[in-house]
Amino acid sequence: MTESPTRAAVLPAEPTQASRFGKARTAQSGALLEDYVELISDLLTDAGEARPTDIARRLGVAHATAIKTIGRLKREGLAVAKPYRGVFLTEAGESLAARVRTRHRVVVDLLLAVGVPFEAAESDAEGIEHHVSDATLAAFARFLAQR
Repeated sequence: MTESPTRAAVLPAEPTQASRFGKARTAQSGALLEDYVELISDLLTDAGEARPTDIARRLGVAHATAIKTIGRLKREGLAVAKPYRGVFLTEAGESLAARVRTRHRVVVDLLLAVGVPFEAAESDAEGIEHHVSDATLAAFARFLAQR
């Protein structure tokens, strides 16, 4: 699909454009925490524990990076860590993990509906789910419900 030349050449008003870029930066910052809480929730469900070593391996980051981010989760009230017991989510952390999981599922389902192969849909959804607005996500869900 191509845009009309006039539409592609017109810049939005500065405050509008700044707001859009600001939302993207905020989403990017929150995406890291969302990935962690979603993974911690999955590990707790699957294995009964979420150890920093497992978190680091599954996210493909250094152990020190995982420890630093887990500290941030704790400061933000999303997780607690017990010595020699791993990481557990607070009620707020579980709630965030559930919202992220739902967003992920809707994005994957939409990508599959438009013909994206499963592996690509799962991979692409990891980025899209953090940046899609609630309005767009609702439109995705309405589209999927009409099918």
